[in-house]
Amino acid sequence: MPGVTVRAAFAAAMRDFSEPALGVAVSGGGDSIALLRIAGDWAADRGIRLAAVTVDHGLRPEAAQEAAFVAETCAALRVAHDTLHWGGWDGRGNLQAQARAARYRLIADWAGARGIGVVALAHTCDDQAETFLMRLARQAGVDGLSAMADRRMGDVRFMRPLLSVSRAALRDELQALGQGWVEDPSNTDVRYDRVRMRQQLDGLSDLGITLGALSAVAHNLSQAQEALNWAAHGFALQHVRMNGPDVMIDRAAFLALPVELQRRVMVHTLKWLTGADYAPRRQSVADVLDAAQGLRPATLHGGRMTHRKDTLYLFREYAAVADMRAAPGQVWDRRYCLSGPEGGHVAALGQVGLDALPNWRDMGRPAAAVMADPAIWQDGRLLAAPVSDMADGWHIDWAPGRTDYHSALLTH
Repeated sequence: MPGVTVRAAFAAAMRDFSEPALGVAVSGGGDSIALLRIAGDWAADRGIRLAAVTVDHGLRPEAAQEAAFVAETCAALRVAHDTLHWGGWDGRGNLQAQARAARYRLIADWAGARGIGVVALAHTCDDQAETFLMRLARQAGVDGLSAMADRRMGDVRFMRPLLSVSRAALRDELQALGQGWVEDPSNTDVRYDRVRMRQQLDGLSDLGITLGALSAVAHNLSQAQEALNWAAHGFALQHVRMNGPDVMIDRAAFLALPVELQRRVMVHTLKWLTGADYAPRRQSVADVLDAAQGLRPATLHGGRMTHRKDTLYLFREYAAVADMRAAPGQVWDRRYCLSGPEGGHVAALGQVGLDALPNWRDMGRPAAAVMADPAIWQDGRLLAAPVSDMADGWHIDWAPGRTDYHSALLTH
């Protein structure tokens, strides 16, 4: 069997897999086609249902042909396949970041609809090394330089079982199988940072800075990251309390922490309050830490920090959710699901809703925090505010995949 080493690496990465189905994200490039072939044989040997998905972002004329190639390849392999389409870019902002975020959302929704809890991605040790160098150039810290980790969106986990395998080894595997693939022209476009880093890797290898060395450093930093997360978790268990959806941190204990742990706790708090996937910029976090030291309020990443006696009090920023709408049963603000009687829609409580809650002060929360809570509205009339105990038959739950503040320190 060709590529025993590559297949053994994949099998080792999947040794704890216990799901009845596996999804694979396949673009048509060599890495993802190799993943499709390797995962296909592995799944067939174990009676695991395999399904493939391709996302056509509609940004390149070749994309439709590439998706068709994947569909034909999957049909020949008798693997179920779907092509998803994204047309959400309005010409503003970071195109690559928006396309990446949309790709994950689309695939997570696809997997959830098909009863698939795990989706495999085709990132290799080359991707790991390139990412490391890109982040090194941006002066990233431990988290940014750590190895690519599994990530979760809702109930769907994305994993990278080929992270220990080189791109060249996967091409060798495909050639041994007689399997074709497509080449994305953007992979040689020097306008992209990743391509420029890729071109520099060969020169670095003369200095002993190889793919393996960079991947090993990223792995070592992942172990340091895990230790820091455990330390932050231990601090939070002792010194962080919840007040409804708000976060209260003992100020003196927080300021006594090493700066890296302060940063870690603050970043986690902001991400947990806002449902954001990514941390704010390092300098922005440093500014908030400086505000905590100086007893000043701060706003960042859709969260607000104020000071109450000996406590840092953090909550969702109302301005960040003021225009959000969702139907009952849908996820609102990436954090909540509200369900109950028919009718109405979910939106922030706001000043009008606050005025309709005469006892809101009994919760001991700032007015600005209460205003950012989800509520049920119909024709401009407040029907329910479950966070403030005005439920009236409505129930509030966390969005799928969301865990409590303390547990999330170890799982995200």
